[in-house]
Amino acid sequence: MDSRKICDGFEGQKLLTLPEKVLVDFIGNTPALGRMFITHIGYFPNAKYHYMQRKNGCPDNILIYCLRGAGTFKIGDKGFDMKPNQYIITPATEDPLTYYTSEEDPWTIYWVHFCGPDLEVFNRSFSITKDNLPLDIPFNKRGIDIWEEMYKTLDMGFSTENLCKANLCLPHFFSTFFYSRPNEGMEENCITKTILYMRSMLHEKLNVQDMAAIHNFSTAYFSTIFRKATGMPPLDYFIHLKIQKACQLLYDGNNKVKEVAQLLGYDDPYYFSRLFKKNMKVAPEHYKAMRSKDKY
Repeated sequence: MDSRKICDGFEGQKLLTLPEKVLVDFIGNTPALGRMFITHIGYFPNAKYHYMQRKNGCPDNILIYCLRGAGTFKIGDKGFDMKPNQYIITPATEDPLTYYTSEEDPWTIYWVHFCGPDLEVFNRSFSITKDNLPLDIPFNKRGIDIWEEMYKTLDMGFSTENLCKANLCLPHFFSTFFYSRPNEGMEENCITKTILYMRSMLHEKLNVQDMAAIHNFSTAYFSTIFRKATGMPPLDYFIHLKIQKACQLLYDGNNKVKEVAQLLGYDDPYYFSRLFKKNMKVAPEHYKAMRSKDKY
């Protein structure tokens, strides 16, 4: 490691630290949003000689997204190399933390510190531990766009409105990392195309073979990637879309249940009613009656 070490001060960097009093007031004034919140946020482009050492650890979780270049992250006696399009989240810890850029290929990183009373629950829910390795991720344009929104909002001042707006973005920011997929380019295209096809065919009956054939995939492979992407088998997702459309038709129009069933490709209205009740926990007639009351 070069003897020149810089914590911050890189050309083109963006860096904000929220004062402790601002955070205390935010938690007190907005308890619903004060359960987890941004404490520091930054962007270091081509961060030559970047070096950060925290001998007593950090009371915040830290997310670092390496966009370009390379670097090293150490927690306690464990060290991990980071490469382009990798990210790491380390939990709040009292163990020593050290992270620094590569001398030969300085990294460009986006990072966020976040904290709050729900931090421990968050870490348990997403299995965030001190043993986390950097994870590969496709180029995360959505995450960067949300990061920019959070940063620009906070850069306009630490008003309650700005703090609320920025911190409401935080879960969406995390989702772009937690639910990305290594083959997102090809697979997301395939999944999106399939869902659009499903939506255009709500009046028809489809099977998995029909859906897989659109992409020249085997039924087994298509079912696997679809379920991985959506959490549901393809036919269940298709039914989910049909039921969603049924709710709209029952709520917005004057259609009878039998007519809604026919519009969604169900010749047997009794079968449709059973399917609707299974998914919505209420019969379509009762759903229609309840929604009619809501309009007045």
